[in-house]
Amino acid sequence: MSASPVVAIVDSYGLSKIVSDEFQKRGAVLVRVQSTPEVPAAYRGAFDLSAYADNIVHRGDLEETARAVAAHRPVAVVAGGEIGVELADALSESLGLPTNGTALSAARRDKYVMIETIKRAGVPGAHQLLVHDTAELAAWHEEFGGRIVLKPLRSAAGNGVFFCDHPDQSVAAFARISGQENVFSERNDGAVAQEYLRGTEYMVNTASRDGVHRVCEIWRTTRITANGVADLSDTVYLMPRNGPVQERLSQYAGQVLDALGIVHGPAHVEIKLTASGPMLVEMGARICGASLPYYAQTAHGTSQLDWTAEAYLRPEYFLDHHADETPEGRFCAFVGLVSPTAGTLNAYRGLEALKELESFSELKVYAQPGGRIARTVDDLSYPAVVILMHDSEETVLRDANTIRYLDGPSFYDVTPDPDPASVPAA
Repeated sequence: MSASPVVAIVDSYGLSKIVSDEFQKRGAVLVRVQSTPEVPAAYRGAFDLSAYADNIVHRGDLEETARAVAAHRPVAVVAGGEIGVELADALSESLGLPTNGTALSAARRDKYVMIETIKRAGVPGAHQLLVHDTAELAAWHEEFGGRIVLKPLRSAAGNGVFFCDHPDQSVAAFARISGQENVFSERNDGAVAQEYLRGTEYMVNTASRDGVHRVCEIWRTTRITANGVADLSDTVYLMPRNGPVQERLSQYAGQVLDALGIVHGPAHVEIKLTASGPMLVEMGARICGASLPYYAQTAHGTSQLDWTAEAYLRPEYFLDHHADETPEGRFCAFVGLVSPTAGTLNAYRGLEALKELESFSELKVYAQPGGRIARTVDDLSYPAVVILMHDSEETVLRDANTIRYLDGPSFYDVTPDPDPASVPAA
């Protein structure tokens, strides 16, 4: 048996592999646990298993899976992504390891139960309705008035989120959500309707040990209206760690974590700062997505990745140092390109101009010329992403605005999909 600590990662796919990589950097032996026999559609494709001492596929029998994991004598079971949260809770509890427990597992995944749970704990939360019936939804929207948000109960990355100004829009959106597969290849059972929260949205990334929380980094989002989406996230900016806004967000995030039973490990808390104060959008009991902790680590030398590893591998250090100041570092932005059309991508016009920006750090291209490109409607459909990093905040802000200026219909050489109405019937 290896003298190195063993860490079991539940559902390490794609970008979430940064969690596994961080533990491996610190000498841990990794065991991968897959929570579903079939790989969810969003993650299908080749993924490298060479870093793992074992790959255990959960087939519904918790005791059997727990025995297989226990054979490796892990010091921790950690969710690699959103879909792995509940199994990570169950395995860590079953094995007597540091755990958030299963009592509030549903509240950490189900977006309706989540908001109701924090409100019962006295934490401000949105007005909402659990939707299974279109007549009830239409009546609730009519009475509530204004814009509401309709979304699946257990999806992520903005998938299936609709902004509706009228009851007929809500009913139509519910028809597009209910019974459909979400990003994790799970069937949507109903939806949640919530009041539309007006204000800047922030992402507060945390790590916890024994109920002690560290705010690792805070990102500010900007949003545009595009492709029929009223509130499309287009850019996120890494904020300085300290300031009056950061303090309000940190205090509220801590209340949310306590209400949802987060005692150990990472969490990703999305908060709108409204006129009446901070309000929870949703919380994930796992590392932040889109590799944002990796870029925060690159910019500041430390991030949610480091503190998550410390919480499990060096708990005494975590508890002694969780209040340490975050080092000063560079400013950073994650800028998503917004495709205005769907079809065959022939070429991008202007990628080289993006690389010439003063704060340019990295370009990640997902839709490749010669393949398909989709209209950008959520976090999963950016055709490309630009990472900006610089010592000057003004330089990063200027370059992000320049990207948005360049990124328009003329940026894409696309052969659009044919209009279905123009295709003769077979």
